[in-house]
Amino acid sequence: MNHPAHHQAPDPGTGPLETLLPALALLACAAGYLRLAHTARRRNPVLGWSARRTAAFTTGLLLLAAALLPPLASFAHDDFRGHMAQHLLVGMYAPLLLVLAAPVTLLLRTLPASSARRLTTALHSRPARLLTHPVVALLLSTGSLAVLYFTPLHTTATGHPAGHWLLLAHFLLSGCLFAHAIAGPDPAPGRPGVPARLVCLGFAIAGHAVVSQLMYGGYWVDVHAPAAQVRGGAELMYYGGDLAELLLAAALVTTWRPQRCPRPGMRARPSPSSA
Repeated sequence: MNHPAHHQAPDPGTGPLETLLPALALLACAAGYLRLAHTARRRNPVLGWSARRTAAFTTGLLLLAAALLPPLASFAHDDFRGHMAQHLLVGMYAPLLLVLAAPVTLLLRTLPASSARRLTTALHSRPARLLTHPVVALLLSTGSLAVLYFTPLHTTATGHPAGHWLLLAHFLLSGCLFAHAIAGPDPAPGRPGVPARLVCLGFAIAGHAVVSQLMYGGYWVDVHAPAAQVRGGAELMYYGGDLAELLLAAALVTTWRPQRCPRPGMRARPSPSSA
């Protein structure tokens, strides 16, 4: 059983610009969300906006900051275990918190009526329905791991600054898409019921387990890093991925409201509107 030999890839760089730009982007996102939350509370003091959602969004941004800024960002360039920790934070933990913050619902509450209608129309469009289907989200998030780690794509992407940031963007967007498709509180027209989403989540758990175990054993893996780093990264994926998916399952279960079936022989009471 042979692991790929270690070849030092060109360092994409973690200089001042690579640190400043993500920090500014995260601060802008935080400021935008807090401003929209303030607007929602001002427009409707009774309904307001949940402090828990605001806390979820800011915590998600803090996790992104921990992943994208030094020291972890620097460690991720030099050690595959750092890359995997970055992958978990950017692709699994932060997306769950950002999705639970319901940013689309916040937008719908604060946008002008015409803009809100256009956004609602876009959410009901066929491409949006397809993209937010749990199976599609599963393929984009978990399904892409085999392509990334069992082909030269990882070495190619991490060897160039643009590829490195595109890879992180893929982790974040596909992670948000999967979390939204499984347990997001935002509107998702055409999303299947909870049992179907649980099945998709089960496939995601199995997929992470298979990829991490193959990586730990050195089978088919195409990552140019020392074997000890690859095994350490595989362990992080296995245990860290399990925890993230358990949290996602917990978020899904909290949204489950089983329909009550009427007892045999009992007639449903007419609603006041039908009287």
